[in-house]
Amino acid sequence: MTGRGAFGGPDRGPTLPEELLLLALDPERGKPLCESSYLRYGLAGAALAELEWAGRVGEGPGGRITVHNPLPLGDPVLDGALAALPDPAKGGQGREVKARRWVRSAARGVDELCRQRLAERGAIRRESRRALGLFRYERLTAGPVDLAGPAHARFKSALATGFADPCDRTYAALVAAVQLDRKLALGRDRRCVRRELKRLAHADWIARAVRSAVTEDQAAGSGGAG
Repeated sequence: MTGRGAFGGPDRGPTLPEELLLLALDPERGKPLCESSYLRYGLAGAALAELEWAGRVGEGPGGRITVHNPLPLGDPVLDGALAALPDPAKGGQGREVKARRWVRSAARGVDELCRQRLAERGAIRRESRRALGLFRYERLTAGPVDLAGPAHARFKSALATGFADPCDRTYAALVAAVQLDRKLALGRDRRCVRRELKRLAHADWIARAVRSAVTEDQAAGSGGAG
């Protein structure tokens, strides 16, 4: 993952939130390797990062998101995330929202958009199940198109270069923010790598917002709910 392609033309492949979801999935259990609620916050953060790279948003004062350009990009996942942000044309207090608050509020919507898009790409199958015959849940199993393999390969490649690319650093920061780093193969010097990932998560404003949402869940004892 060394930079992002242009929008508005042919499909450029999975976006960062889609790749993060693929990276986090356990194909045997059909569930994420990390807490599902944490991952949802990470997916929202990943969509926000893509919007920043595309010049649509930026970091405002006090950990707020500033929308620079509300025009859609032509990608269903990112356009859905962009539509969930305040429209700057409305002015007043609606112009900005705290990143932490937005990550929490947009998490489920971005998660659903990623699932829909990956199913459309043939990368996953969505299987509806019921626990104890009562509680509905969804398993995400591997589809006919292997996009998870390339997603893991790209993360390993970024790891091998020490996350030299700015996009890779954001990706790594989000992996740490949702605690996915605890489950991934990080090489022999695992402790050193995890320390570096945590440092990146602390330095990145979007990853900090995601980590803040995760911390709130932990404090409330609701980690993994839903």
